[in-house]
Amino acid sequence: MEDKKETFTYTYSAKEQEEIKKIRDKYEPTTKEETPMEQLRRLDESATKGATVVSLIIGIIGTLIFGTGMCCTMVPGWKTYFVPGIVIGVVGIIGVIAAYPIYSHMVRRKRAKLAPEIMRLSDALMQ
Repeated sequence: MEDKKETFTYTYSAKEQEEIKKIRDKYEPTTKEETPMEQLRRLDESATKGATVVSLIIGIIGTLIFGTGMCCTMVPGWKTYFVPGIVIGVVGIIGVIAAYPIYSHMVRRKRAKLAPEIMRLSDALMQ
């Protein structure tokens, strides 16, 4: 008789399995309830998300205005555009400088608003 070697091969890839699970989770119905820890994470993230978007927009617009002012000061007919360019540049600098205080203020307000719910969830989780 012939000697036949029967072998079993199995390849396991943790990365593939994790990727498959992530893709599958996207298509599952969203009827799952959030756990208290997931709620706590979501609330903590939401405290800074809106403020980040607003401060980025203000900072980018301020930077563009500042750049416009710089361009105006460098125009060859500098006598007509130099002073307005400086004024426009200063307005842009004020916008850039104002971005962080606006961010801080918005985060403080949002955290104060979310504090009771976060405290309740964290107390429940720590017990």
